[in-house]
Amino acid sequence: MDAPLEAVGFLELNSIAVGFRTADAMVKASPVATLLVRTICPGKFLIGVHAQVAAVEAAVAAGLASAGAAVVDHCLIPNVSPAVVAALACAIQPAPGPALGVIETFSAAACVLAADAAAKAAAVDLIEVRLAMGLGGKAFCTLSGDVAAVEAAVAAGSAGAASAGLLVQSVVIPGLAAELYRHVM
Repeated sequence: MDAPLEAVGFLELNSIAVGFRTADAMVKASPVATLLVRTICPGKFLIGVHAQVAAVEAAVAAGLASAGAAVVDHCLIPNVSPAVVAALACAIQPAPGPALGVIETFSAAACVLAADAAAKAAAVDLIEVRLAMGLGGKAFCTLSGDVAAVEAAVAAGSAGAASAGLLVQSVVIPGLAAELYRHVM
């Protein structure tokens, strides 16, 4: 299905079996396309869908009803920044900016929300949104740009995760060592 990328919704579950059932319920409930449906560390399951806002809202509601107590975290982002989807796919090759920002969260859904808020807050390049694989269930996003923009973006992206108790840490490195860029980009 080629749904327009207007909104995204994510459900993070603590059961793989319930994850498959929930993904099925979501795509049957509404005309959405899947961004990802997969296991994540540590033994959790992540479902991401996209479509028009109303369709994503209906799919997320169906998913929450299907998953019940297995829900670890979830989010719905209307008017999602296209940079978030590109960073989820690691499809960005930005020029190294003078500053690097990192936002680390306890859940994948919180990281997607943080990345969207950061991308919308300032003129930065969202480099990557890495969701829970090999991270013990945590997630992080990286971004670059000038120092002031990265500071503003990291502050905006961290605020929501912090208020939900899901922020592990955030940092701004003004002038990342050139040797380290190949490990980040």
